[in-house]
Amino acid sequence: MNRTQAQTEENRDGREVAVAITGCSKDDARMVFDVLRAAFTTDRASADVPRDLAGKRPTVWTVTVDVSEARVVSGPVTLGEPVTVDVQGGYWAVDELRKHLADAFTVRVVGTVSGDQEEEVRLRLESR
Repeated sequence: MNRTQAQTEENRDGREVAVAITGCSKDDARMVFDVLRAAFTTDRASADVPRDLAGKRPTVWTVTVDVSEARVVSGPVTLGEPVTVDVQGGYWAVDELRKHLADAFTVRVVGTVSGDQEEEVRLRLESR
């Protein structure tokens, strides 16, 4: 097996990215989820939307995204305020996710933790 074939197999195996959204309104979280659903296959149905929960505890909305078959995002999306997104997955998969989010938002990397085969990246999404 050559290097390209090995990378392709690794990409197939490492195609999922866990995404956690916190510190924003449910409407902004929904906008990010809508972009993710438009660009990728996710584990969330379109009817599964972020909701406010009773109490004053922090809310984290999560989704798992399969980046192996990306689709084109239609264009910029407006957020009410910047959104912090934590993503975790293989290097290739996280990079693919970040590239496609940049079709809809201004994306800044604000932190990374690198592992042997995966990385965790904190992104800041803003309206373009």
